[in-house]
Amino acid sequence: MSCCNASDQRPEAHDLTKRINVKDKRLINCNAVDVNQLMPIKYDWAWEHYLNGCKNHWMPNEVPMQKDIELWKSNKLSTEERHVIMRNLGFFSTAESLVANNIVLAIFKFVTNPECRQYLLRQAFEEAIHTHTFHYICESLNLDEREVFNMYHEVNSISDKDEFEMQLTEGILRADFDTSTLEGVQEFLKNLIGFYVIMEGIFFYSGFVMILSFHRQNRMTGIGEQFQYIMRDETIHLNFGIDLINGIKKENPEAWTPEFQTEINEMIEKAVELEIAYAQDSLPNGILGLNAGLFRDYVQHVADRRLERIGLKPKYGSSNPFPWMSETIDLAKEKNFFETRVTEYQTASALSW
Repeated sequence: MSCCNASDQRPEAHDLTKRINVKDKRLINCNAVDVNQLMPIKYDWAWEHYLNGCKNHWMPNEVPMQKDIELWKSNKLSTEERHVIMRNLGFFSTAESLVANNIVLAIFKFVTNPECRQYLLRQAFEEAIHTHTFHYICESLNLDEREVFNMYHEVNSISDKDEFEMQLTEGILRADFDTSTLEGVQEFLKNLIGFYVIMEGIFFYSGFVMILSFHRQNRMTGIGEQFQYIMRDETIHLNFGIDLINGIKKENPEAWTPEFQTEINEMIEKAVELEIAYAQDSLPNGILGLNAGLFRDYVQHVADRRLERIGLKPKYGSSNPFPWMSETIDLAKEKNFFETRVTEYQTASALSW
């Protein structure tokens, strides 16, 4: 499974004439270099995702929250609407940190390609920004932060999803885990699919619908704007993850067995049911034209799209009850973030020392 022949083993520290070939690079199981040597770049898609992530930089405290504060303090939000908002904050506040932990503690160690590692470093910072966002929202609305950040312990529909994901991280944090075996590659792929395809590609997207439904009605616009920026980041995370998964599959075709594909299908099916249970808990009575039945269709529709992108057959055939979400994603990519805030930046040419 190693990317290097015996003659291509790690060079001695004094050997400065050794040059890295593009063909020597692999996504996992490559020890050709000791440093994060970007050049020559082999996986252009990874570098492109990194550059796109950098273009999207934002900070939560630069989004005005005054209108949200006024609405939250008023009697213009129903109990059911407040329940949806709180459930979303409760899930996302810890989910983002779970993704960050998985990147830093698990994925980064076993992805040996430098350009992919460059993107993972960017993504880890973005996850920190997202966690910062929910702290900022709690502070702005004067919420009980312990209540929000402890929901992963106290709300079953949230803790079940988090436990599902944490088990995938635990598997590759074992002291004896490595990706040099067929089983190791498969377990690593399960982790990547669990976090990129399921957590960021399915779990997060139904949460986006709930909050952005308020934003579409010009309510909770500060939170809505921040969710738009988070969704823009997550779209790139999803695309990078799928490229990484498909790249590892291509370089390790023996791992993508029919039995393993069945296991992945079952894992995604379980995740869909977990997300439907979360939607039922968040929307017991339905609000804003949303109800748990619509979310069942939406989650199944999104799951089909994710299955197709990793080379598996769609299984649900549900239609998209929220076509406006596709438009929102497109708009989020085009939106000029700097038109919505007033702040000062120092460019490299204008820095004062």
